[in-house]
Amino acid sequence: MKRKLSDILKNVEVLEISGSENIEITSIEFDSRKAGKGSLFAAIKGTKADGHNYISDVTKAGAAAIVCEKLPSQYSKNTTYIKVKSSSRAFGIMASNFFDNPSEKLKLVGVTGTNGKTTIVTLLYDLYGKLGFVPGLLSTIRVMIGEKTIEATHTTPDALQLNKLLKQMVDEGCSHCFMEVSSHAIDQHRIAGLHFSGGIFTNITHDHLDYHKTFDEYLKAKKKFFDDLPVLAFALSNIDDKNGLVMLQNTKAIKKAYSLKRPSDFRAKIVESSFEGMQLNIDGEEFWTKMVGKFNVYNLLAVYASAILLGKDKQEILTALSTEEAVEGRFDFIRSQNNVFGIVDYAHTPDALKNVLDTINSIRTGNEELITVVGAGGDRDTAKRPAMARIASKKSTRVILTSDNPRSEDPEEIIRQMQKGVGGENYMKVISITNRKEAIKTACALAKPGDIILVAGKGHEKYQEIKGERHHFDDKEMIREYLLMNVNGN
Repeated sequence: MKRKLSDILKNVEVLEISGSENIEITSIEFDSRKAGKGSLFAAIKGTKADGHNYISDVTKAGAAAIVCEKLPSQYSKNTTYIKVKSSSRAFGIMASNFFDNPSEKLKLVGVTGTNGKTTIVTLLYDLYGKLGFVPGLLSTIRVMIGEKTIEATHTTPDALQLNKLLKQMVDEGCSHCFMEVSSHAIDQHRIAGLHFSGGIFTNITHDHLDYHKTFDEYLKAKKKFFDDLPVLAFALSNIDDKNGLVMLQNTKAIKKAYSLKRPSDFRAKIVESSFEGMQLNIDGEEFWTKMVGKFNVYNLLAVYASAILLGKDKQEILTALSTEEAVEGRFDFIRSQNNVFGIVDYAHTPDALKNVLDTINSIRTGNEELITVVGAGGDRDTAKRPAMARIASKKSTRVILTSDNPRSEDPEEIIRQMQKGVGGENYMKVISITNRKEAIKTACALAKPGDIILVAGKGHEKYQEIKGERHHFDDKEMIREYLLMNVNGN
């Protein structure tokens, strides 16, 4: 693929240029190791490395153009240099231009928020498939181009990969794409240059403060997505969240709201709830779903509202949604032969854990045990750790603190930090088993008929990350195996 440099620079705020814009570019790169003859290299300041330090290397490798925030002291006569205010923002726009702006050729809907992103985009993808469209999906769990699966590596890929995937979707006939938009991606301009037909805000709670440092910075990153939406797009926000209206304050897009508690454009209420599903009322229509929990009512309502805003028929939407199953690793439900209920959930923030436990407690009779197995990730926001243990110990009858993805940290130290959140009145409920496999095995051995086991934190993940290595580990696989052992009395 070749593009003229002048075309690639369309809509990029150029401060200074040295050299010709009338040259052909064969590839655009932000990784200096991939930049070579005919390529454009964007020198981006990352969290670990600064691309400006590699400008001389890529020039020697034959790069045709360099985009940077600071021009080098020495120029190569065969290279065009473009100075910009933000290399990462410029790169997002250039990536869209290089792939001929694929996001303008389909309906792209982005979902942002702390919890619910994966469920909403997956449900929208499934819904639009059932409605006869060829949809695309960009999620934490998987990337789908029609019915073709591509393994996901990030919640939101880098700008180059993102536009490459969107171009594939366009080439293969996709009419819509539903994508998760992480706060990191917004902050790092990975979505710069994309044309969104709609944006959805789910909620915002304590998360990613290892990256954003303050809650206010995290909030601003989410809000920027809505501030940048175009006039004809829709901005759909959960106004039951205290920051839901904040997201709509400065957007030029069409403002719409959904809620369970407050007056809004799209409303729902729970009529009846059990572990088998819920009877809901959505915009005056009775509706049965196999999904469980108030958080899933918000997710379903966001999906319903988005489809309405994209022009679909109300009855068609509800009929198709009534057949949806829970998304993998989100309130993933297993029932053993001796009537022990196992639930695997991705809840890895205090708010998500509270939501899942509140859902279970709203359904259970109170005569059964609720055994929660939970840990906290290493190399991430440490303030979450005591909060997770505090919520688990308050809302469960028994708790097993264990390892999650310790990454480079000592898992026992993470558990010690979690233990600080356990109040004295709940101390006797809590035990610690560092080995996650043994923790799940112990929970299954403790459970009696009618009891409920929640294994929280990893959900759909099929690995455990320890000291830079990923080892196969599947919570659902473990709980199924040990519940079966419990039934057989082994």
